[in-house]
Amino acid sequence: MRFAWSTALFLGCIVLTQVAAADEWPQWRGQQRDGVWGETGIIDEFKSNVIEPVWRQPIGAGYSGPTVADGRVYVTDRIIEPEQIERVHCFDRKTGEPQWSHQYPCAYTVGYKAGPRASVTIDDGRAYALGAMGHFHCFDAKAGKVLWSHDLNDEYEIEASNRMPIWGIASSPLIYRDLVIVHIGAKKDASIVAFDRRSGQERWRTLNDRAQYSAPIILQQAGRDVLICWTGDSVAAVNPASGEAFWQVPFKPRNMPIGIATPVVADDQLFVTSFYDGALMLQLRQDELAVKKTWQRSGSDEKNTEALHSIISTPLFDGKYIYGVDSYGELRCLDAATGDRVWEDLTATPRNRWSNIHFVRNGDRIWMFNEMGELIISKLDSMGFHEISRAKLIDPTPEQLSGRGRRNGVCWAHPAFAHKHVFIRNDNELVCASLAAD
Repeated sequence: MRFAWSTALFLGCIVLTQVAAADEWPQWRGQQRDGVWGETGIIDEFKSNVIEPVWRQPIGAGYSGPTVADGRVYVTDRIIEPEQIERVHCFDRKTGEPQWSHQYPCAYTVGYKAGPRASVTIDDGRAYALGAMGHFHCFDAKAGKVLWSHDLNDEYEIEASNRMPIWGIASSPLIYRDLVIVHIGAKKDASIVAFDRRSGQERWRTLNDRAQYSAPIILQQAGRDVLICWTGDSVAAVNPASGEAFWQVPFKPRNMPIGIATPVVADDQLFVTSFYDGALMLQLRQDELAVKKTWQRSGSDEKNTEALHSIISTPLFDGKYIYGVDSYGELRCLDAATGDRVWEDLTATPRNRWSNIHFVRNGDRIWMFNEMGELIISKLDSMGFHEISRAKLIDPTPEQLSGRGRRNGVCWAHPAFAHKHVFIRNDNELVCASLAAD
C-alpha cells in the first residue's frame, strides 16, 4: 500500500509539473513556437468592453512581445534620451514588480526606430535577448547577470558588408539541445549561426542568404529534426545539430526581403506568406529529406492580391484551410490545396496598410489580438469568422508608425498567454490581465 501511495504521489507530481510547464510562454509564439495556448479554465466571454489589468508597469518603446517563465516576465525596449540605449527588463509575473534591468548603448541606423523586435527566449535558467542592431546577450534569468554577450553586427560585419536588414535584426533566438540559434543574414555562410547556449562560443554557421525577419522553427521530417529557416532568399531546411543544409527552395523577393510571419506547418505541408510576394506552399517528403512546391501565388501589387499577402501576422493552418490577414487587414480563409480564397472578412481589424492580428489557439477558440489593442475571442472555420466577444486590452501608441500619417497608433507586439493571464505591451507600458474563468 505504501508503494502504491508513493507511486501515485510521484506520478501526480509529474502531472502537476507538466501542467505547470504548459502554463508558460517562454519564447516567441509560446511553448512550441506554434501559437497554441493549452490552458483550461479560461473565460468564455468578456464581462465588459474594457479589460481591467491586474498590474501595469511603465516601459519604453519596442516591437518585441513579452515572454513568461519561472514566475517572471521579460520584455525589451529602447529610449533615446539622454542617449540611445536598448534595455532588457524582468518583472515579477504576479505583481509586476521590477526584478532587474540591463541597458547598453545602441545607436540605430535602421528604419522603424521604436525599439527591439525579437522576444526574449527563456531556457534552463537563462534569458537570451537579441537587439535590433545585433547585440546578443545571455543572462542569468533570475538575477540579470550577463553570462556572455556578442556584438554580432561587429563580429560578423553585418552592416559593413551591406547585410544589415533595412528594419533591423528581428528573429527571436531558438533553443535546440545545447545550442541557441539566431538568424542574422551575415555573409561568409553566416546567415544562420548557432552558439553554445552556455559558453556563447560559435558552434556552426550556414547559408549565405540575406536576412529575413521571420523566426526559424523546428519540425520533424523523414524521422529527423529539421530547422526551417525562411531567409531573405529562400526557404531552407538545415540540420539543427550541425548546420548542414538538407534542402533549399529559392523564394526571391520582388523588392526586398520583407517576410515577417513565421512559417506554419500542418501535416506535411509548409506555408509562408509575405507582403509583396504572396504565398508559397511546400510539400514535405517523409521518405527522404526533400520537398516539392505545391503552389505559389501572388497578386500584381499590394492592393491587388491573390491567396495571402501577410505582413506581420503569422497565419493559422489546420491542414485544410489557412486563416490569415492580407496586406490591408483583410481576414481571409484559403483552401490549403490551391490557395483559392474561401471567404474574406473586414471586421476583425480596421482596414489599413499593414493592419495586423496575432492569432493564438486555445481549444476550439481562436484568440485574436488586433493592432487597435483589442482582444477578440472567436471561432474560425470554412464558413467564416465567428466573433464571440471583444474588449479593449491596451491603447495603441504612435511611436511604431510615428510621423507616417497613417493612423494615430498601433499595437504590433505579440501578446503572451500564461497562467490564465495575458501579457501585452505598447510603447508606454507592459500590462497583465486575468483571463481566468473564476
